[in-house]
Amino acid sequence: MTFRYDKSDGVAVITLDNPPVNVLTPELHKELYDILRDFYADPQVRCGIWTAAGERAWCAGDDVKTPRRRRSTAEVVERHLSVRREGDAAEYPGWEGAILRLERTKPLIAAVNGPCMGQGMIYLLLLTDLRLATPNARFGLPEIAYGMPGGSAATRLGRQIPQTAALWLALTGEAMDAAEARRCFLVNEVVEPDRLMPRARAVAAQIAAHPPIAVRAEMEGFYRALDLGRDDALAFSGHLYQLVRATMDATPPLADKEERA
Repeated sequence: MTFRYDKSDGVAVITLDNPPVNVLTPELHKELYDILRDFYADPQVRCGIWTAAGERAWCAGDDVKTPRRRRSTAEVVERHLSVRREGDAAEYPGWEGAILRLERTKPLIAAVNGPCMGQGMIYLLLLTDLRLATPNARFGLPEIAYGMPGGSAATRLGRQIPQTAALWLALTGEAMDAAEARRCFLVNEVVEPDRLMPRARAVAAQIAAHPPIAVRAEMEGFYRALDLGRDDALAFSGHLYQLVRATMDATPPLADKEERA
């Protein structure tokens, strides 16, 4: 098994199913890339949930046992800098970079039901917006012990949790438990395993019930304004608000539509 992708009632559920610990491979990165492209493009889907099969891990990161093709330094650099195309060999560097460059237009909720490590942690930080976790969830970047730093989880760790907590994870390689993750606001809620998916679905349904253009504008305003100064952020948010408001005002109320019909 690999990824399962299901859609219903405006909500998509992405389930990583690669036992025993849901590691990632070059093939799985490509599969996730295709799923996310469909998720962002499908107008019938308004919110998503990423969870995992089994109970041992949400994602243990990249599979260290994946064979690595022998390439020269120049070939590795060239592949790293090149744009992925259909038919590219499934190897590293691969589609993981293309995934992080996708334009994210819809909220994705992480339903974390076990350890989240390495590349899984990078995806958690850069691809998910709200996060629920079970008490047995743990979060970490253990690869530093093997000489493979995670770049502070692709530079977003320090933007999402306090500096001391971020550097502890990044420099020690130790994992953070669910309770500490909640205290640091790495996750929104810690819930019992039997409540994880029902709670995630309830939150996703709440978001999916909102006007899609308002959710899209809220995400655009939040993420793009992070790197703007005060005046630019205010101008940007004001423009977004007026565009959305004008669009909503131009849409006849449902009662009017029914009368005209």
